[in-house]
Amino acid sequence: MTTKTDTKAKKDAMPGDINKLRIRVRAYEHKILDASVKQIIDTAMRFDAKVVGPIPLPTEIKKYTVNRSTFVYKDAREQFEMRMHKRVIDILNPSAKVVEALTNLSLPSGVNIDVKMM
Repeated sequence: MTTKTDTKAKKDAMPGDINKLRIRVRAYEHKILDASVKQIIDTAMRFDAKVVGPIPLPTEIKKYTVNRSTFVYKDAREQFEMRMHKRVIDILNPSAKVVEALTNLSLPSGVNIDVKMM
């Protein structure tokens, strides 16, 4: 026995029905990240897609403390950190042309992209 809510949930979860394309872009350098985000948005706007973002996410900071000396002088230490900058871009109701243009996009090295279809 199926109810109306069951059939509606199945209809909303159809594989051909994409409501939103969520793109997470990550990089160590914020200038390269911003240039890549601008390139993605320009490509989406060229095909008249509605773009929400870029939304900056909190910067992930990894800190490492290393002894300067090998054996003695425990008080002499160096600290290093790596900053991972992140942005989120949402493209609402993307067409096939938008998805194809984004897959053929060449971005600089050091930029990590995660694409989810929601």
